[in-house]
Amino acid sequence: MSGSSVAPPTVGVLDRRFPPVIALVSGSLALAIGGGIFMAATFPDRPPLALPVALLAVSGVLLTVAGVFTARLHDFAGSTFRTVFGWTLLAYVVQAGMIGFAFVHNHARGRPLVVLCLLLVLFAVDVPFLVAFTAARYALPPSATS
Repeated sequence: MSGSSVAPPTVGVLDRRFPPVIALVSGSLALAIGGGIFMAATFPDRPPLALPVALLAVSGVLLTVAGVFTARLHDFAGSTFRTVFGWTLLAYVVQAGMIGFAFVHNHARGRPLVVLCLLLVLFAVDVPFLVAFTAARYALPPSATS
């Protein structure tokens, strides 16, 4: 059997298993959008903040857990993730800024504006995270290209 080497089986990009990052970030996005819709529905009156703050907190926790899971991945196309995330984040920061400006222009002030801006930050991070993770998930990892 000398001279014959058997290559280890390779796992294709479609067969790799990942933690539930997409589900976590999708949940975070749904909560952030739900909190924003709740607040927008009550403006120009001062909205009650208990529900939006709770949604903000849970959304932030879900995004943080997804970020930890993603950071701990070993065979992952991190450079693809960073490139896609950066450019998509740029677009969504502009979009979230325009939405925030609309609320400021319509006289949103104080704590409701702070909560709304934090919900917009989560929105502006969640969508690029989803797009970037999906792109990197199906890209060849660094170990496959060497």
